[in-house]
Amino acid sequence: MLDDIDRGLIHALRIDGRAPFSAIADVLDVSAQTVSRRYRKLCADAALRVVGLAEPERSDRTQWLLRLTTGPRAAQDLAEALARRADTSSVKLASGGTEIVAIVHTSTADGPAGHALLLHDIPRTAGITAVSAHCVLHTYLGGPTAWSGHQQALDVTQQRRLRTAVAEAASVAASGVRAALSQADCDLFAALQRDGRASLSSLAATTGWSPATVARRLEQLRAGGQLFFDVELDSTLFGVTTQALLWMGVAPADLDQVARTLARHPELAYVAAVTGPHNLTAHALCPDPAALHRYLTERLGLLKAIRTLESAPVLRTIKMTGPLPATGKPPVRRR
Repeated sequence: MLDDIDRGLIHALRIDGRAPFSAIADVLDVSAQTVSRRYRKLCADAALRVVGLAEPERSDRTQWLLRLTTGPRAAQDLAEALARRADTSSVKLASGGTEIVAIVHTSTADGPAGHALLLHDIPRTAGITAVSAHCVLHTYLGGPTAWSGHQQALDVTQQRRLRTAVAEAASVAASGVRAALSQADCDLFAALQRDGRASLSSLAATTGWSPATVARRLEQLRAGGQLFFDVELDSTLFGVTTQALLWMGVAPADLDQVARTLARHPELAYVAAVTGPHNLTAHALCPDPAALHRYLTERLGLLKAIRTLESAPVLRTIKMTGPLPATGKPPVRRR
């Protein structure tokens, strides 16, 4: 179980995934050694990981929600194969283990070659009985905006202190200007996907830059909105035992208002407008099936603009946002 220090540490990492342990320790009123030790323990026991990710809307990338239906025997192997790909994230087994839902990242600069999974690989895969791909048009909750269940430990004063400490620790002021990504930037992103808290010296060795240049570039990318840090964690530690993917059909005139309303619901970790007959999708995290039922009937049921609703229980998360460990074997995760 998580105690107050663990929860405070996770909340602090949601505010800034690269916040120094000393700054977090000052806010939590414990030693930096305690924070470091708790961080290592959470990484080992709770699948905690900080990952640096590119913001799709500002990095010339497009996201697709891919839904695959297959037999239960083939689903596990196919899901793990998708999870090992560099162009996927958030691979989940749903609907009794016969449906796979994954986020696919494509490059707008590569043309058809950037859509290899959608155009070439999936159609040639045996065992798939149905495929639907939905382009993510706008993300209302998720990515840089975190699930509120991770952000209830620090009070307003503590959050302000941490943000101030992090700002003062930055060695170079960010310009906030969005710049084109170089090959070294791509190498930097790849390293941060594996470990968002990698040291400046390690990132310098990867990119060929000096540590000072790495620090300056990190600040520029973050200020320009091209880079953000996510926190992966087993959500059962926050009392979540029931998850469901929600697919909703909303009248176009009401879509934005409904999506913004859902983005404020504490039960949801992801809300996005997508293409297709279900033009709004969400990811619900609840303590138990009864809580999910109450949410569907008492919260979503009151939104008359939602004309259709499909729910798909999530059985297992094969991949979160970052790449799989070097072993290539997906860990057991329930987020």
